Amino acid sequence: MAGFYNPVWLWGLVLIPILTAAYYFVIRKKKLDALTFSRIALVKSALGDKPKTRRIHMMFAITLAAIGLLFIGLADPHISLEQEKVGVNVVLVIDDSGSMQASDYQPTRLEAAKNAADLLIKNLEPTDNAGVVIFESGATTAAYLSPDKDRVRQKLAAITPKPGQTAIGDGLTLAIDMAKSIPNKKSIVILLSDGVNNTGMVTVDEAVAAAKNANIQVFTVGLGSEQPTVIGYDWLGNPQYAELDEATLRSVAEKTGGRYFKSVDGRTLSEIYTGLTSEIVREPEETRIGDWSIAGALILILIEIFLRYGRGRIIP
Repeated sequence: MAGFYNPVWLWGLVLIPILTAAYYFVIRKKKLDALTFSRIALVKSALGDKPKTRRIHMMFAITLAAIGLLFIGLADPHISLEQEKVGVNVVLVIDDSGSMQASDYQPTRLEAAKNAADLLIKNLEPTDNAGVVIFESGATTAAYLSPDKDRVRQKLAAITPKPGQTAIGDGLTLAIDMAKSIPNKKSIVILLSDGVNNTGMVTVDEAVAAAKNANIQVFTVGLGSEQPTVIGYDWLGNPQYAELDEATLRSVAEKTGGRYFKSVDGRTLSEIYTGLTSEIVREPEETRIGDWSIAGALILILIEIFLRYGRGRIIP
């Protein structure tokens, strides 16, 4: 899209029709005054020869164009150039709760998630920023949002499993705050979980509201096997199974303008994260062109000076 950062300067363009009207008023008055005298020589002098008159009109038109370009330049115009893209803030939110230690994904769910996230970070553009948040009973920053994606990948690789529960709302909220930490860039959050939100200070609905207010898209990935997966046993020896709350993850994505993806094994998880790179829509960069307008105005002024004082000049 095109626009102006300081549109108030455009009011200066009002001078152009005013100066034009004044110019033609003076020219017309000069002709009428000359016709009131009977001497033919005086009339010819007032009306002037046609080539010289055309040259004067041309110089005046150039002056008006220079004034117009000058005010347009001061208004600081900008346009969107499709070939130039601004970077995107990408925050990965990874479930680090006890169920992520299950070995149905090789070698574990957490390691498979880290490997998939690493693929996505490697495929980001140089102008993108990446950050990582992990959550279990609470949320923690694993890697701050940064353009140094090699360092982010190192921090990602160092993540270790925790025994806590699943605080999806806390993790999403922290990710939203991180995404907003570098302004003037589009921000997205990619949330992976294999469980049900069962703890935390912030509800999922509150986190979704925060994402919508900040205009941040959230893509969600549900991690779980096709067959029930045992993640432990209670004190009576009864098996405890991993429970994936697909309805919540799907709702988060839909309400924030993202998409929900379901992973059933390590291969599909890697494919999802690789494909997510293409889901990141980069907006055209707004390029300022005010300097071009001012440069154009200076060029026209130089042309006008040449016509006035250069070869074939009007003023001797």
